[in-house]
Amino acid sequence: MRGPVVRRLLALRREGKLTTGQVRSAADVLGVRERAVWRWLAAAERDEAAARAPGERSTYPGRFTVTDEVRALLGLWKGNVAAVHRELTARAARGEGDPPPSIPTLHRAIRRDLTPGERAGLAGGERAARKHDVFLARPRGWRNQVWETDHVQVPVLVEVDGKPRRPWITWFTDCATTAITGVAVTPVHPSRESVLAALRSAVLREDPYGPFGGVPEKVRVDRGKDFLSRTVTAAFDLLDVTVEDLPAYTPHLKGTVEGLNRAVESMFLASLPGYARQPRPGKRSSRPKDEVLLGFEDFTTRLLAWTLWWNTEHRPAPLRGKTPLQAWQDDPTPLRDVPAADLWTFTLEDAGTRTLTTRGIRFRRRDYVGPWMTGQAGIQVRIRFMPHHDHRIEVYHAATGRYLGPADLADQATDEQISAVRRARSARARRLKKDLEASQRERYAAVNQPEAPRRLGALTGAQAEAELAQTADSDLAQLAQLAMPDLIPHAAPPADWRTPASLAALTTPGPPIRYPSGRDGASAPDGRHRRAALPTTAEDGDAS
Repeated sequence: MRGPVVRRLLALRREGKLTTGQVRSAADVLGVRERAVWRWLAAAERDEAAARAPGERSTYPGRFTVTDEVRALLGLWKGNVAAVHRELTARAARGEGDPPPSIPTLHRAIRRDLTPGERAGLAGGERAARKHDVFLARPRGWRNQVWETDHVQVPVLVEVDGKPRRPWITWFTDCATTAITGVAVTPVHPSRESVLAALRSAVLREDPYGPFGGVPEKVRVDRGKDFLSRTVTAAFDLLDVTVEDLPAYTPHLKGTVEGLNRAVESMFLASLPGYARQPRPGKRSSRPKDEVLLGFEDFTTRLLAWTLWWNTEHRPAPLRGKTPLQAWQDDPTPLRDVPAADLWTFTLEDAGTRTLTTRGIRFRRRDYVGPWMTGQAGIQVRIRFMPHHDHRIEVYHAATGRYLGPADLADQATDEQISAVRRARSARARRLKKDLEASQRERYAAVNQPEAPRRLGALTGAQAEAELAQTADSDLAQLAQLAMPDLIPHAAPPADWRTPASLAALTTPGPPIRYPSGRDGASAPDGRHRRAALPTTAEDGDAS
């Protein structure tokens, strides 16, 4: 803006029509002092090029500019200009270049020659540089046109089986209405089971999941292995949903769900007890000892209540005063619904075909039985199951695909046996680091309704007893290895025994042992005593 104003004032001055009031008005418009405008006019009269960029220093031979070497040093020293200046000075002292300018001059050159995004990128990497980029906003589209999904670990400690843990949330959100269509919560790391649970709650529109839902046209994911697993991909294919796999480290390409991840912390999680990022007094932040954490069921209840508030009462700025529910209901786009029974089938993992025998169905070296199997032995069936839910499988007829019914794990271990096995595993895990890491990979079922956390991983009674027996045997073996026979020396043999000098030095003197049968050795406890009692020969006497 400065260039056109200065060129207009310069033309008026050459025509003799320039007044002080015009210069004062131009200074007010440009937000500078009046004398600065007069200085720009004087420079423009001397050089026409100065009128193109008034106020900027003109280039001159020898002016310092940022080179590739300076860029590399800025990246090496994380944008520290003083460190770059010291490095250039040291190189010049070694004869590896010209002496650098002063630090203020170096600062001016960096601000002049590098954009804010380049400076931030050299100091903090690509993520820092991306904050200075300009992104185009996608058109809002219509409901169920595009969904976005993501996992987020909440910064809130929740009590799960007596231990503080940070749960994970998996949710789907509609880009057109910013509505949360489906959500699932897991006490530990999420898996494909969490994605399938959230997908079912997102698609179903019956209570308590409605009115949001239906089958979307497209779902955006961020290269997560859970979202791209075979089971989840097959479920999307059966529902005729296009999966858009976004490049890694591009959160701006799914801004709706990323904005939801940020909003849930500042609008809901920060007010909960156990919030891990709460500012604490003192130099070292720590949780208060008397802090009472929420249970997993209470946390899920509050999260679902906040989700309902977000969908029905919250008015996001992009919706221009509407709630997500109002925006959803005002959209006339027809919805594609899937029956709950079919949806359950679509979101199960296929395990192939098996033969139903008199012992039930053999799956993963376990037997599964169901009351509907009476009289069905010998038929071919197809097994489908929910990932990590190994206590139950769903059985279908292999030829017709007709649903036959569920099958539960036969001879399932009792709670006492499972607790004993877990205690044995924990004891072994404390001795071995590898086992400790394996014991921490516990899985819990994802939930859509408030309920107590349900641990996954069923055991049969035979497996529990076998593992406990193995643990007991290993404990006895370790105790035997810890025995130290040389701690208490053996007693000395009787005086009439022929004992080597090396053995006699390692024993303590003791009373001689008398045998009731005399010296014939008939009642001696072993052969050594019998041999010691026999009369010596001549050769023995000579040898001694």
